[in-house]
This record gives sequence, C-alpha cells and structure tokens, in this order.
Amino acid sequence: MKGFLIIFCVFLCFVFACNSPSTETSSLQLQHKFQLDARLPIDSNGFYHLNLNMNSWQTLHRISGSVDSVSEDWALTKVYWESSHYWIIGDTLGYIVHFNNPFNDTNYYYQTPDTTYITFFEGFEVPTINSASYSTMNGEINTMFAPVRNMLHDTITVSAQAIYADGYSSGILQIEIIID
Repeated sequence: MKGFLIIFCVFLCFVFACNSPSTETSSLQLQHKFQLDARLPIDSNGFYHLNLNMNSWQTLHRISGSVDSVSEDWALTKVYWESSHYWIIGDTLGYIVHFNNPFNDTNYYYQTPDTTYITFFEGFEVPTINSASYSTMNGEINTMFAPVRNMLHDTITVSAQAIYADGYSSGILQIEIIID
C-alpha cells in the first residue's frame, strides 16, 4: 500500500507539472499589433460600403492594415485572408484576338482576325480576395478585394489572421462590406 501511495504521488506531481504554464508558451502570448483598414466609408452600424463600377465585370479595391514593424526582412508577418463570397467562371474567361500579318508590322496589306476563346477555366471558383500577403518591414499590409457585378447589394465578410515570425498567431479580424 505504501508503494502504491508513492507511485500515486509521483503520478500526481507529473500531471500537475505538465499542466503548469512554461515560459516558452507565455512568451508566445505577447500581444502584437494587428489592425485592418478597409479604406471605405463606414455607416453607423459598422458596415463598410463599396460602390461597384458597373462599367466593368469586377471592381478592384485595396484593403490595408498594419502589424508590428520589423528590423529584419526574414521576420515579416504573413497575413491570411478569406472572403465569404466567390464567383464561378462561366463558359469563357474571355478571348484573345490574334491579327495575322505575314509581311511586316508597318504595312498592313491584309489582316485576318483569329479569335481564341479561353474556355478551359469553366467552373473554376474565383475568390473575391487574395488568400495571403506579407507585411512590409514598416508593418504595412495590403491585399486586393474584387467583387463582381452580380454581388450587388450583398454583404461580404472579409477575415484576416496574422502569423508573426515568432510563431504568434493573432485573433481573426473581420470586416463586413456592403456592395452598393
């Protein structure tokens, strides 16, 4: 019985030692700066508003932000981005027009247009935001956001998470953008 008690006490010491916080874990819990800047007008409910360019299929917009600056380029912060919306390429992504001129580029004696349709992307899902970006050394972050016309009046949620060179992962920041 005495041997069992000694083994049990050693076991309890081992369990409590495993659960105590180590200095490595707590050093990774340092707070880093991470902020997003939608670069858009915001309403009283906290929603950002992006006006679509109705003369184009996609509207391009840069979302910015900031993280801690670094002194070495190997310590840049990687930011992962996600969006609640994507679009699917239909029967063609577009087309390329080739102008055949067998003689030279200065005299156009005869031209025949040869159109090639780009159809091999049919059914491909296209996200509305780039999936990752790196900070600059001074802490600036940027990504491109590109909703399409058929997303008019939708509310798109954009999420971002920063992964720092010391292994710290930030919380996920979200912004909501109403497409006007």
